[in-house]
Amino acid sequence: MSTPPEEIKTIADVPNNAPPQIVAAIDLGSTSFHLVVARIMNGQIHVVDRLREMVVLASGLDQKNQLGEPAQKRALECLARFGQRLRDMPPGSVRAVGTNTLRAACNVGDFLERAQNALGHPIEIVAGREEARLIYLGVAHSLPLQKGRRLVADIGGGSTELIIGEGFEPLQMESLHMGCVNMSRAHFPDGAIRARDMRRAEIAAQLELQPIQAQYRRLGWQSAVGASGTIRAVDRIVRDKGWSDKGITRPALRKLRDALIDAGHIQRLRLDGLSSERIAVLPGGVAILLAAMETLDIKCVHVADGALREGLLYDLMGRIQHEDVRETSIQAMMTRYHVDTVQATRVERAALACLSQVAGDWGIASEEHAHLLSWAARLHEIGLAVAHNQYHKHGAYLVENSDLPGFSRQEQARLAGLIRGHRRKFPMAIFMQLPASQIDQEWRLCILLRLAVLLHRSRADAALPDFRLTVGRRSVRIQFPAAWLTHHPLTETELAGEAAYLAAANIKLEFA
Repeated sequence: MSTPPEEIKTIADVPNNAPPQIVAAIDLGSTSFHLVVARIMNGQIHVVDRLREMVVLASGLDQKNQLGEPAQKRALECLARFGQRLRDMPPGSVRAVGTNTLRAACNVGDFLERAQNALGHPIEIVAGREEARLIYLGVAHSLPLQKGRRLVADIGGGSTELIIGEGFEPLQMESLHMGCVNMSRAHFPDGAIRARDMRRAEIAAQLELQPIQAQYRRLGWQSAVGASGTIRAVDRIVRDKGWSDKGITRPALRKLRDALIDAGHIQRLRLDGLSSERIAVLPGGVAILLAAMETLDIKCVHVADGALREGLLYDLMGRIQHEDVRETSIQAMMTRYHVDTVQATRVERAALACLSQVAGDWGIASEEHAHLLSWAARLHEIGLAVAHNQYHKHGAYLVENSDLPGFSRQEQARLAGLIRGHRRKFPMAIFMQLPASQIDQEWRLCILLRLAVLLHRSRADAALPDFRLTVGRRSVRIQFPAAWLTHHPLTETELAGEAAYLAAANIKLEFA
């Protein structure tokens, strides 16, 4: 028989292992893959190793957004090499993030399974604005503190992120669907660089920028910095050519554009220090950068050392030191949708008390599982802000489709699944869409949430009885003190209904 539930007031009370001192971040970009390994010392990040490989993943997307096998092979071989470096690092010490190309790929599920096996660690896919937040975090930590706002630009292979922030806080974030790879493929497909094609590329970039132009100019900034490989390459070229000695200016960038057109073809470009892969996507990157500087009236762009991977390291350090931005996002959702915080806390405590009894037997003992259950409990009623009818479905939609800083797409999907499944019919079909390793974990967490909600249906402050949970592979038994159910017939009826819902999913619930 399991031990009685302990009252767990907050997620912070859930025990966790000693925090790692060595951490790593992997940026699976559309152009390059980057690995950074660092040591955490006195609350600071100290980089001890860096690896970078040009994979040009974006070039593998076909017109139907299928990621081709040659691009997958390049990526998997790179990740296997990174995995060798990370082989001895414990779970939770490595964050690997995929960006625009993996967001767009229709067959990303199959690729991710192979990629995670090659790397030996989970891989997340982040939304565009979350990518922007992480980029800004990495850039801000790489620059001296300054008063006033800064604009950060990152031109990747498949997307361009533009962020206005102050200090370490982003104020405005956008991720635009244009990058040096897809822009070069669209306007310079054969490698020829003609003036009319360059002009068309610049206009295409200006059209992408137009919706944010007024808002960004109105907010304003005191300095502009760039964080991508494209911007670093441009900066190196204009300095080497003597066109600018203080960053990338518009006159210097126009000279580079004209030089590209004069060369006429990427094979005739002779640029020291740049790989052939970087040169191949340079025209598209130059068109985007010039369009951004002219549309937003940027006078000069300086280059920052930090980028997405450094942002990942600082975000990971925050999680390790219990300064998790995801907690802030959950609280913001609760406030925005007017959650009954007293009821949410009741359900959270009951759910975590259930988890404390069955975590080991059901294989859901990690801190990640406790977090997911806690967040789902706190957000399970947000759909009431839309309508009472089917509010569990409304809540799931809001969670899965909102911009939630700190969360990956996979985390949002799992959280939405728990909220979708917390009442009425048990949605096993939704859980079956998850990776195989997560299916059983997800429906088991959902059962604990359902029981917590059921036990607090009265929304009263009365303490729960000293119940005990025991579980099998597909079974749950909840044991109450003698005669308690007799005195609480409504709860007994609710449990009978719950048993019927679960039986339809081939899960047995017993209660006494």
